[in-house]
Amino acid sequence: MGKNVLIIGASGDIGQAVVTQLGREGHQLMLHYYQNKHFLDKGRTGLDEEAVLLTIQADLSKTEGISHLLRQLVFPVDAVVFAGGRAHYGLFQNTDETLMDAMLTLHVKTPWIITKNLLPSMIQQKQGRIILITSIWGEAGAGDEVIYSSVKGAQNSFVKALDKETAPSGIAVNAVSPGFIDTKMNASLLSEEKEEIIKDIPARRAGTPDDVAQMVRFLMREKSDYVHGEIINISGGWHL
Repeated sequence: MGKNVLIIGASGDIGQAVVTQLGREGHQLMLHYYQNKHFLDKGRTGLDEEAVLLTIQADLSKTEGISHLLRQLVFPVDAVVFAGGRAHYGLFQNTDETLMDAMLTLHVKTPWIITKNLLPSMIQQKQGRIILITSIWGEAGAGDEVIYSSVKGAQNSFVKALDKETAPSGIAVNAVSPGFIDTKMNASLLSEEKEEIIKDIPARRAGTPDDVAQMVRFLMREKSDYVHGEIINISGGWHL
């Protein structure tokens, strides 16, 4: 039987792929987006109408946006996938403090608060899934992406630490950590720059959003019950 799954960032490339995979698995979905509702609608194409319980628009880089989302959750939530977020490029010394606060709220505080609110019900039910889409930069770090690397590193630590608390209650917390994925987030790269990156990837190609979503699909299945507190790289063998 399908689960009620909250997907944060459902309008992004990876979010759309997760929507497709989990919708086909028979789960009932609650879809969050901030902008680009047309991308959200595109991701629902081919799914049964009953697959989507509700959609929620909220700016999760602000505390009031998080509160608004939580108020809209009128259905029980069995699992949550944090697939949203945004990158930031530029020297750390030139980074504005306002942007720092927004990145911290979006990538760190949002998973904290949403998870804290969902955990009591999951603990009562003795089951649950919490999945974060992080990044290999959260482990390796990237120049010109210090803020992004920092918040993704915080997400990885959150996954490892929280699962130690929740695993005895049957709740699995894991992360899927993509490498170079062909998404809108990388659209600013020149074709020559992409080619140079791909030369360093043993699989000799960029990853796709579906590569990431397939791992989320696996982590939602009962067959993954013994996978806990893991940061699973989806990188084509690209180790930095």
